[in-house]
Amino acid sequence: MSGIPQIQSVLTLRSDTGKKLSFVDFLYIISRCADNFASILKIYKMKKTLLSVFSILLGFSVIAQNSAVLKLNPEKNKVYRFKSTSEQTVSQTVNGIQQNILTNISYSVSLKMLDMTKDFLVTEVHFDTLITNTNSMGKTTSINSTLEGDMKSSEAGDIMSCIMNRLSRNPVYVKLDYSGKPLEIVNLKMLQDMILKDTSLITLTGPMGDAVKKQVAGSIDNDNLKRMIEMFTWSLPAKEVSKGEKWEMIQQVNSGGMFLDIKTTCQLDEIKGSTAIISVESKIGAAANAKPIESAGATVTYDNLQGMSKSVMVTDIITGLPVTNEAKTHITGDLGVSGPGFNMQIPMDINGESKVFSVR
Repeated sequence: MSGIPQIQSVLTLRSDTGKKLSFVDFLYIISRCADNFASILKIYKMKKTLLSVFSILLGFSVIAQNSAVLKLNPEKNKVYRFKSTSEQTVSQTVNGIQQNILTNISYSVSLKMLDMTKDFLVTEVHFDTLITNTNSMGKTTSINSTLEGDMKSSEAGDIMSCIMNRLSRNPVYVKLDYSGKPLEIVNLKMLQDMILKDTSLITLTGPMGDAVKKQVAGSIDNDNLKRMIEMFTWSLPAKEVSKGEKWEMIQQVNSGGMFLDIKTTCQLDEIKGSTAIISVESKIGAAANAKPIESAGATVTYDNLQGMSKSVMVTDIITGLPVTNEAKTHITGDLGVSGPGFNMQIPMDINGESKVFSVR
């Protein structure tokens, strides 16, 4: 643009002196205008290119807001902390009398990704605190991993506190696939050997002793540890999904000896910044051909047990880990209880609320 002032100065000089423009002056003005036109054209092209780039980036932004890659991708060696709380009420009617069992559970968990391959991630999981309080018709049982407990105690809560305390002091190394599903507890055998090393000291006998020993062994078996971990990690399709798209997860869990099938459908509802809003709906029912529970000489069946759980989950798109997940669950059905000389149906109704959230 520097040619304009110079052209103006030549024209002003010729006007002041009354002289006509010479051929040389004319050529000079034409050459400067040509330079100026080239500069203008260059700027125009630059603006046009920038506008095109901006339009492309804007297009990418719009596309990005309509889809996201949802898979587990935590930063290596960074510790992520989570907390889970739940409240559950089990109401059952025995001989016309309603009985209620209230349970409150609180877990604190930390997770660190140590390594990854194309098929799985190796993570270190710590169950920092494990607290369960149960009120069964006025009788309260407390299990608390922050207490050492006592394997020789006559109280089931003290024995289980001892087991949970040992679990909380030992890391669990687990392979997770990119959906967050636990594939393998790498140090399972070592954990079980350390935690169950002196269960022979349990002094409880009879039906109560049998129940406690079964609970102790089940609390750190392969399936239970995986289930405790997956509530914080497993919810993703491990691929790119668009708004409105759905994916499914199928689980079979052992809940108090009852084998339940859970079919979960997730849908990506919305993307807000770096988070994905996902609606989750789970259908719960007794597993096909599930074995009855054998307890204290009685046989318990639960064939018609069924229910539903719904939640809204907020997931960090960058790490694939939950920000919050709040769920409500309702299960109903009849327990068939039979034994020598008796046979009865016990209606049961279960209502629960749970929440998982990250702790900064």
